[in-house]
Amino acid sequence: MPVLKANRALRDMLPGARLRILATDRASVADFQSYCRETGHALIAFTETAGVLSFLIRRRAETPPS
Repeated sequence: MPVLKANRALRDMLPGARLRILATDRASVADFQSYCRETGHALIAFTETAGVLSFLIRRRAETPPS
């Protein structure tokens, strides 16, 4: 669920904008790594504090029209 919510939020953001996501599901680490690899967004940082995972993602630059 965190990846789906992040995807919706990133769609409405400007290229280069940053989004912080908080989650408690350990599986979200692999999910966000895979999501960023597949979409071109950058996973800038990942931390864990007291069981809360924090991800910082930078929205990819738009692909210029061909």
